[in-house]
Amino acid sequence: MRIRIICVGKIKENFFTKAVEEYSKRLSRYCKLEIVELPDEKTPDNASELVNEQIKNKEGLRILQSIQDNDYVCALAIEGKMFDSVELSQHIEKLGIEGISSIAFLIGGSLGLSADVLNRADYKLSFSKLTFPHQLMRVILLEQIYRAFRIMKNEPYHK
Repeated sequence: MRIRIICVGKIKENFFTKAVEEYSKRLSRYCKLEIVELPDEKTPDNASELVNEQIKNKEGLRILQSIQDNDYVCALAIEGKMFDSVELSQHIEKLGIEGISSIAFLIGGSLGLSADVLNRADYKLSFSKLTFPHQLMRVILLEQIYRAFRIMKNEPYHK
């Protein structure tokens, strides 16, 4: 299976970079991982709702252009469905059984994902009602995907 992480913004902190590298290395045993990093737009302080929407739409267009036709698209969104780790593992496994060979997880920028991106998604997944920085969310997502594959293979992983 191919897992694609399509995300807005670069990792700026070295400790996040190291965590992403570590989970990428671990995941290489289970899937073909591709991380697509897209540029973010500068968000002015105290920007109006209109400006924020324009920024999300620009970033959203880049995301939509990065999605491939055969991708099952899973958008990370606060309003999405919450899974525990076993349920996420079962969901990914079920997609594979159904013949899905490429899953694209989408992580928006600081303002989130545009309506067009959310409408394109095959599934909306929430990790929490809390808001996380996109750099940290990338690490959390990779860790949970790694955990999901370990669960699928009945391999031990700390609880």
